Amino acid sequence: MKAVAIEAFGGPDGLAVIDLPDLSPAEGQALIATEAIGVGGVDALIRSGAVAAYGFRNGHVLGSEVAGTVIAVGEGVQPSWIGQRVWAFTGVGGGYAEQALVSAEWLIPLPAGLSAADAVTLGTSGTVAHFGLRHARFAPGYSVLVRGAAGGIGIMAVQLAARGGASAVAVTTSSAERGARLGLLGASHVLDRAGRGGGDSPAGYDVIIDIIAGHDLPSFFAKLNPNGRMVAVGAMAGDPPADFGMTMFAAFQKSMSFATFSANTVAEADRRAVTAELFAAGVRGELRSLVHELLPLEQAVLAHRMMAAGEVFGRIVLLP
Repeated sequence: MKAVAIEAFGGPDGLAVIDLPDLSPAEGQALIATEAIGVGGVDALIRSGAVAAYGFRNGHVLGSEVAGTVIAVGEGVQPSWIGQRVWAFTGVGGGYAEQALVSAEWLIPLPAGLSAADAVTLGTSGTVAHFGLRHARFAPGYSVLVRGAAGGIGIMAVQLAARGGASAVAVTTSSAERGARLGLLGASHVLDRAGRGGGDSPAGYDVIIDIIAGHDLPSFFAKLNPNGRMVAVGAMAGDPPADFGMTMFAAFQKSMSFATFSANTVAEADRRAVTAELFAAGVRGELRSLVHELLPLEQAVLAHRMMAAGEVFGRIVLLP
């Protein structure tokens, strides 16, 4: 089978198309013939080598979510899964391939009316956005700022906050054109990447969902209301400065808080239930999936170049 693996850590050109033997499911596993493969920020992070200390090695096949058809199951898995179209979480790799092995516990049937591409656009991104907002104790009437709103997680956070009754949903983005598109998804105020502009945008926010992190993260503490919460659900610009907490400490009397969030801390059953509901909401037209482009699996390098250049609005989907 064809797959895309890391030949050399660093830039997108370190990815290579390789041939691997066909897979066979072990006990508790299912084998999926992939139809759509999500390309996410975590893939770029792993490819860059920034998290090599966690055991990633050359030859690692990227990809954390796929959609397709179950073609085989291992011992202990209901044979009725065979032939079903599903979405599945593959973990930290294994998705950029014509076949993917997954734990059967992560199989979620695709509802009628939801394409494979839509599933890998709504799936992980929507789940992280949902639980990130919950981690920030978001509630109806709160004001929300999504920093880095044009990616998969950001787009879902905007929609979920608006759908959840936020009093304001502000976004940071790189252009007025992207801001206008985010406005159609529920954003009420558009700021530049530094958090400036927005006309009558709120002076402060109860919740900030940050997908970017990086050097500028501390400057956004000034945009938190008293008792406000900032939750970092990503780090597309890398780690914040080592002393970033001092900015928050300098405003001690505002009782602000900062937290990171990883979906790994959520019970698998809860994640599956939320993912299934996101799919149902997509079918009902309550949530939109934004597919930036469909590309052949062999063009994974191009997909990563586009992400690195900041050209992507939504999510790129690879097709085997």
